[in-house]
Amino acid sequence: MSAWGAATRLSLGTLTVLPAGVPSRVDREVGGRAMVLAPAVGVLVGGIAAGVVALAQLVKPEADLLAAVLGVLVVAGLSGGLHLDGLADFADALGSRRDRETMLRIMKQSDIGPFGVVAIIGVLLLDVAALTACLQANFGWQALLIAITASRLTLPWSCRTSIPAARPDGLGSFVAATVHPLTATLTTAATLAATLALSAPGVLRLTGTAAAVLLAVVTSLLTSRRAVRALGGTTGDVLGATVELALPVTLVTLALTV
Repeated sequence: MSAWGAATRLSLGTLTVLPAGVPSRVDREVGGRAMVLAPAVGVLVGGIAAGVVALAQLVKPEADLLAAVLGVLVVAGLSGGLHLDGLADFADALGSRRDRETMLRIMKQSDIGPFGVVAIIGVLLLDVAALTACLQANFGWQALLIAITASRLTLPWSCRTSIPAARPDGLGSFVAATVHPLTATLTTAATLAATLALSAPGVLRLTGTAAAVLLAVVTSLLTSRRAVRALGGTTGDVLGATVELALPVTLVTLALTV
């Protein structure tokens, strides 16, 4: 199996619950390529979720809130809840205000503390509220597809070569510092082109989509910077947290501009 083939399986297997098989090769090269493919996986997840939203609107056009809840739940389900779990662990670690080793230990524990619960509830409420606003503006399934794709764009940026792993084991050790900034930039350009195609026509929508994608990148830069300062690098939980933070950022941006 080629490195890209293994990376495709690893990306699907890591970022979704969809059956992808076990890659015959898993190393840092494959891990880096898997992170570069994350936005493409976002298109797949987003396409399924967008289809559910479109179907719900077709059956019950006036039930925007119901369609939004279904769309958000589909995304969480297809992701296996792993990103939300990462968000909760990272929030609990930062909320503890403890030393680096203690925070890393908190992130490895299976329970969820109060900061994690608030973080999960907060992002889900923002996701549903923003998507509902987009649905009311007749830009629902498109906004969800754009936001999910853009949120996965955070992964190559979070794994750029200047971000080390916080510990020698776990997912972070395989993917940290594996993506060259130029590769992340090219991936961003491709993602931006694809999402802008979904937004046309309309100058405001095009501007909002561009802003949403770029703000997803900014979210990645800020979150990874915080992780380096607090933990000494990134972890799988930090990567999942970044995805979950970028999703409401993009959805809210779209809701305010469509």
